[in-house]
Amino acid sequence: MEGSLLVRRDRERIADMLEAAEKIRVRVARGRARFDADEDLQIVLTHLIQVLGEAAARVSPELAAAHPHLPWRALAGMRNRVVHEYFEIDLEILWAAASQEVPALAVQLRAVQTTEDA
Repeated sequence: MEGSLLVRRDRERIADMLEAAEKIRVRVARGRARFDADEDLQIVLTHLIQVLGEAAARVSPELAAAHPHLPWRALAGMRNRVVHEYFEIDLEILWAAASQEVPALAVQLRAVQTTEDA
């Protein structure tokens, strides 16, 4: 029974990450100029990166070991930097993560989701 709880928890974490990635995709589609000019958009993307990192930090060691190609620790590390070094956030890095890395991550997460659901 405990194993099934881990799988369920992992499924929820992957779903959380995919939901955050989709919300990021929608906001990134507004464009870089809008991002640069809109502090609210910057704050929202920062929060969504936090959500991604928090969910990544909470996946089970078994899931992380089964999918070592995913940057679990890097995602958790980015979350920690955004939370603990809030006044040091580099908007260039935030935009690059949101516009380039998150879409690629979403593809990988969908593959993991499909594998876990099989």
